[in-house]
Amino acid sequence: MAAAAELQGKYQKLAQEYSKLRAQNQVLKKGVVDEQANSASLKEQLKMKDQSLRKLQQEMDSLTFRNQQLAKRVELLQDELALSEARGKKNKKSAESSSQLSQEQKSVFNEDLQKKIEENERLHILFFEADEQHKRLEAELRTRLEVLETDAAQHQTVVDSLTRKYTDTIEKLQNDKTKLEIKSQTLEREAKDCRLRTEECQQQLKNLQAALGSRLEESLCIINEKVPFNDTRSSRYNALNVPLHNRRYQLKLRDLAGQALAFVQELVTALLNFHTYTEQKVQIFPIDSATDTISPLNQKFSQYLHENASYVRPLEEGMHHLFESITEDTVTVLETAVKLKAFSEHLASYLGFLRKILPYQLKSLEEECESSLCTAALRARNMELHRDMKKLTAVFEKLHTYVSLLVLPSTKPEGLLRTNYNLVFTNIAASLHGFHDILKDISKHYSQKATLEQDVPTATQKLITTNDCILSSVAALTNGAGKIASFFSNNLDHFTASLSYGPKGGTEFISPLSAECMLQYKKKAVAYMKSLKKVQQSLEKIARLEQEKEHWMLEAQLAKIKLEKENQKLKNSLSGHLTETIQEHSVLPNVAEQKKETTEKSLREPIRSTSLTPDVESREDLIKNHYMARIAELTSHLQLADSKSVHFHAECRALAKRLSLAEKSKESLMEELKLASQNISRLQDELMTTKRSYEDQLSMMSDHLCSMNETLTKQREEIDTLKMTSKGNSKKNKNR
Repeated sequence: MAAAAELQGKYQKLAQEYSKLRAQNQVLKKGVVDEQANSASLKEQLKMKDQSLRKLQQEMDSLTFRNQQLAKRVELLQDELALSEARGKKNKKSAESSSQLSQEQKSVFNEDLQKKIEENERLHILFFEADEQHKRLEAELRTRLEVLETDAAQHQTVVDSLTRKYTDTIEKLQNDKTKLEIKSQTLEREAKDCRLRTEECQQQLKNLQAALGSRLEESLCIINEKVPFNDTRSSRYNALNVPLHNRRYQLKLRDLAGQALAFVQELVTALLNFHTYTEQKVQIFPIDSATDTISPLNQKFSQYLHENASYVRPLEEGMHHLFESITEDTVTVLETAVKLKAFSEHLASYLGFLRKILPYQLKSLEEECESSLCTAALRARNMELHRDMKKLTAVFEKLHTYVSLLVLPSTKPEGLLRTNYNLVFTNIAASLHGFHDILKDISKHYSQKATLEQDVPTATQKLITTNDCILSSVAALTNGAGKIASFFSNNLDHFTASLSYGPKGGTEFISPLSAECMLQYKKKAVAYMKSLKKVQQSLEKIARLEQEKEHWMLEAQLAKIKLEKENQKLKNSLSGHLTETIQEHSVLPNVAEQKKETTEKSLREPIRSTSLTPDVESREDLIKNHYMARIAELTSHLQLADSKSVHFHAECRALAKRLSLAEKSKESLMEELKLASQNISRLQDELMTTKRSYEDQLSMMSDHLCSMNETLTKQREEIDTLKMTSKGNSKKNKNR
């Protein structure tokens, strides 16, 4: 595939270069055609100019001939005039008549001569103008010829560069052709290898399918016999199953809840400071309660503001309880987040507090505007704050509305559709950003109001410090609102990723009641798994103790055998020693008898403990040992059977998974085989098409180069003919 992509990239590059060369070739063709048209027009102009020059030359020749005739005639007339004058001197009488005739002839000759002189001047002027025009035309034609020669030289350089480029591209294409042939051969070899591998994979797949089919039938028989009821088919029963526990999601949600708790604590602190400092501000401006009595409206307003902690503190407590309810072992979603209801109720109580103080706050601002100390600018700032406080209460109403909607899945699931969860979270994020924007406006307007109140003549240091405290609390409130808005927007995807919770394969989402049952089942399942672990540990301990018991029983039997052997040796040695002492010390019978009694006692006690035990006790011990060994063997067999059944069940599941994976891999391999065959056929077609296209391109390029060479030779011949004609014309003009 990579080689095909490289080939396709090279083909595209070559096609682009070829298209560029074709475009340049078209431009050159157009330039050559234009130059041919210009040369043809110049030839026509030269022919016309030559014709006009020939006409002018003929006229000049006729005029010079006529001028010569006239000059000869003038000479003849002058000779006749001289003769007539000579005759007049001889014959005075006839002079008068002849003088009259000669004067008439003279006047006629003078008129003709004047006409001929004027005509000669006119012809000289025409000849001069024609000569000037011919020189100018010759200069223009020479400059045009020089331009054409330079253009022809440039075209020749372009043609040479194009021929070189074409030869280079032809060499590159030939090299690419050889490379492509080599790659096609390698691809064919790879395709053959792929075919062999696919055949092997198909054979392995058939074997696996046969093996897995037999195992699947056995496992299905076991499942049908052992599993009496499948509760995943019914959505109502499946909702009561314990779903998979996402520990990572719970830890992430607890981390987010901790961050939200920190932001809410910061927001609560800022709200407490804001309401407290607002109460102080009402008592000192525009009338100071220490020096004069404030209005009943401000008294009531300050009384309500004094109760702000009882409404603001529960917000932090509710968020803290919600944070504590999110643990690693619980399942926290909208259906199980029952502590969210308490936070919503606390938010509703704070909203009621804001609604209660809003009319007094607005009336207090209006009363401050009616004071004589209030300027026009301060009045404008108060009216802006008047609007901001209304917007602030409206934003809290929106937040309470959307938070109360989030409470519905844990109390009344039919009150909110699951499709609207994402919309509710998005609107909460938008409301938080709106809350931040309104607080920025309040901070700006309060800062402007504080600067204006400092300029009031009755402004005290107490008022200035109170305004600074209000501004700091509003700034902290704005900062906290911005943090919580950006926090909610950044984690909006996580909030909306797992909006509800349910077991695997469930078609319906669980209700609060089923969520509570599910959590109870989850706890029971955890306890059951712990008890199973304890049972497993106890079974392992029992098996270990049984093994230790068998070990110590064997050790005891070996010790008994060793003790019997030692007692026998001791008995034999003591009996030999006793006979010797009796023979040696027969004189002292009493002492011997005492020693014998002591030895018999010492011998009887161990023998009684080992070899002289009754048969009944030995039988009971043997039976007991046999049954204990049998019990240990049966327990070990039972444990082995349990482990084998668990292992077989796990192996069946693994085989089923492997079967599904093998089917998927078979499908993927078949698709890959189809794609490989298609790619091979496509590459072969592309190779054939590229070969044909390269051959066509080479033939076209060679034809094109031949045609260009022919056109260039024709242009050179035409330029040479133009040069020859221009040189001949210039020589003729010079001769003339």
